[in-house]
Amino acid sequence: MLSLRAQRLSFSYSDASTILADVDLCLVPGWYGIVGPNGAGKTTLLRLFAGDLAPEAGSLRLDPRGAAVAVCPQAVERAGAAIHALAQAEDGAARRLRGALLLDPAELGRWDTLSPGERKRWQIGAALAGAPDVLLLDEPTNHIDADARALLVGALGRFPGIGVCVSHDRELLDALTVGTIRVDRGEARLYPGGYSAARELWEAEARGREEAHQRLRAEERQLRRRLGEERRAQAAADADRSKGKRIKGPRDHDARSMAADFRVSTAEARLSRNVGVTRRKLEKVSAEAGTFELEKAVGRSVFVGYERSPAPWLLVLDAPEIRAGGGDGRVLLRDVRLGLWREDRVRIAGPNGGGKTTLVKALLSSARVPADKVLVVPQELGEAEEQALLATARRLRPEERGRVMSLVAALGVEPGRLLASARPSPGEARKLMIAMGLGRHVWALVLDEPTNHLDLPSIERLERALADYPGALLLVTHDQAFGRSCTSILWTVAGGEVRVSSDSAGA
Repeated sequence: MLSLRAQRLSFSYSDASTILADVDLCLVPGWYGIVGPNGAGKTTLLRLFAGDLAPEAGSLRLDPRGAAVAVCPQAVERAGAAIHALAQAEDGAARRLRGALLLDPAELGRWDTLSPGERKRWQIGAALAGAPDVLLLDEPTNHIDADARALLVGALGRFPGIGVCVSHDRELLDALTVGTIRVDRGEARLYPGGYSAARELWEAEARGREEAHQRLRAEERQLRRRLGEERRAQAAADADRSKGKRIKGPRDHDARSMAADFRVSTAEARLSRNVGVTRRKLEKVSAEAGTFELEKAVGRSVFVGYERSPAPWLLVLDAPEIRAGGGDGRVLLRDVRLGLWREDRVRIAGPNGGGKTTLVKALLSSARVPADKVLVVPQELGEAEEQALLATARRLRPEERGRVMSLVAALGVEPGRLLASARPSPGEARKLMIAMGLGRHVWALVLDEPTNHLDLPSIERLERALADYPGALLLVTHDQAFGRSCTSILWTVAGGEVRVSSDSAGA
């Protein structure tokens, strides 16, 4: 039977701490998701499965020997030989695969202008056409729309071998996977079910650990009180004995004194043993309690004193048409009449190239509130923008900086390390930018694909942060699970128009 087994597998890079330690996994045919924080080792584990890296210790075994492995990395820079072969093949299997993924061989002539989603469908189609036994995917749905995701899920769901997918796309993971490998702090554990089911299991484990932690802290407090009482009793006994030696009655004689000394010595020894036992118990309990890490959360206190916009409408757009390129290009949308109320929570959805980002720019140009009261987070930030953002954070007033850094910590970034860094990573920059807007109490957040460069734990923390935000939210995202958790109104951009509806899943 086809299987992929890791036994006590460990790996570390020569100049870094251990990435994976004593990993035991057994994968059989079916799809598995790999999830975890950035830098935890998800892609490293995928490369070990692919044979690009060799384990430092332990073993990795694929049965039967000689089973074929195909890898689809994140980037698709060029159309390789396998893609051209799929485009040229005329057999029934190739035709069915091209049909399932809506692949047109004529597209290869304009490869450089294809969207990331279109290239990804060709890449995965070519891998499936090779009929591998094991298929490894790294972030297959980055930058692709809902329609492209549905096509991929349909095609991948028919794959009969072992599939492993690193992804932060919860909708893909829930639709496709039968098991979830959680990589965190050197461990890689396999949980049954898709992402949502697996998360319930490890969150239940976390609640159990937290309850145990609270019990340990209660025991620690009780032992500290007992230790204090026993030390006071020991000190009192020492004082009584010293006093007894100084004051000796006329009727005392050596035998009586020796008996009294023996009783006092026995009591002192017992008290000393009690103090020692209690102290050792306290040291053990304190050490155990200290190993537990509680996840920081955004509190409602961050928004205490928030003052909503005096203007009820923040962004209002009434345009007969919107063109690409700010007015010189082709018409993308017609008859657009939209407004963002001061407490609206709106998600903009639609296919790639439909005009979502252009619509956002047109709305911002019609803002009815000062620019500094609207936070705009674009899809990508340049190096100069990231460094300027960090410099601005360092110059904030102490009270404002405290709110911002509290949010930064809640989003999974250590504030001191971030402020001391020369340049934040792309993910850290996005978290800092969003924290700046929330901490400065802006009236509106305009977020264009805010989950870019964020891992799943960070996305879930951001969801919780946005849940308590009292201002307006305008969100462009292909991550439907994230969008539905944050918004209640849906603007669908398609076919040259914008349709407004209730986002029932998020309402």
